[in-house]
Amino acid sequence: MRFVSLICGIVLALQAGFAAEMAFPGAQWDEVTPEAAGLNSAKLKEAVRYLEANTGRDGARELVIVRDGRIVWRGDNIDHVHGVWSCTKSFTSTVLGLLIEDEKCDLQTTAASILPEMKEHYPAVTLRHFTTMTSGYRAEGDDTTGSYTHGPSSTPFVPSAQPLFAPGAAYAYWDSAVNQFGHALSVIAGEPLDQLFKRRIADPIQMNPAAWKWGDFGRVNGVRVNGGSGNSGKHIQISAREMARLGHLFLNNGRWKNRQLISSNWINQATSVQVGAAVTNAWTRSGIAGPGFYGFNWWRNGKGPDGKRLWPGAPSDAFGASGHNNNKLFVIPSWRMVIVRLGLDQGDRKWTDEAQGEFLRLAGVAL
Repeated sequence: MRFVSLICGIVLALQAGFAAEMAFPGAQWDEVTPEAAGLNSAKLKEAVRYLEANTGRDGARELVIVRDGRIVWRGDNIDHVHGVWSCTKSFTSTVLGLLIEDEKCDLQTTAASILPEMKEHYPAVTLRHFTTMTSGYRAEGDDTTGSYTHGPSSTPFVPSAQPLFAPGAAYAYWDSAVNQFGHALSVIAGEPLDQLFKRRIADPIQMNPAAWKWGDFGRVNGVRVNGGSGNSGKHIQISAREMARLGHLFLNNGRWKNRQLISSNWINQATSVQVGAAVTNAWTRSGIAGPGFYGFNWWRNGKGPDGKRLWPGAPSDAFGASGHNNNKLFVIPSWRMVIVRLGLDQGDRKWTDEAQGEFLRLAGVAL
């Protein structure tokens, strides 16, 4: 009996060791069964069925689930390249992290020191304000009576003389502010954001260059400016398979194989709550609440003013990127897992925060 127990213990230890061994994809991802990664496939199917029932026509077709660097589940359309809207913001803040690491700026760098047009009405706005949606920046053309109310300006680089609020005084999810943020970063970098991101991140993690691109506004004062926010069609276009690579880099605290591509300190800051639950949400018309959840253009499963988590049922360490049309990237460090669900189906059914949380909870049951 003691011998049998010893053998069982060895087997369990070997299984645990395999599950904890972190892999990194080359040109292709390794694919294994859920059981080989320590997951129950029947339970995982239940989570997938729940996702399909709570999203639109794309269901789980662009779903990728990765554990320990190996794909354990994928839909039949994960190579479909399309825009991911506000997931773009998380790419933008990643470039900020690289520029800070290069000592070209810091979080307290004022936008006015980079962009002269900011001096008159926005002299105190910092890069930190931009990346936390606390800048109060408003562009000419942001006023609208339509359903798109959170900074829709087609001229985001022309500052309005009427700020939303004093910088740092409140939170407002505002697209034109993040586009102006991307403009500032482009000037600091001395090159377009997509070139910097490709050289420092995308190429080293072997993102397929044919499966991602970053839209731009053309040249602004002589500099080509990629869309920082993801609106006006200037967003990241990418497949779910390639999006999972960014998630896997963040899961591993900025390390890819034996290279530290971006500092672990930045990853920790960017994916932690930076907008406290007590901060005023100054623009509730957008329906996008950030206090208690928002980091540096990443979302964390924190607690809002009502004490409820962003994704109920999911671990508190979960974080992610979020975009219109039910486009989501989740990273769950305690599960050593990355989940990407992309689509173009919010018009059929919006995948709510609550339903996202329940899907994640069910995925966790498979552990």
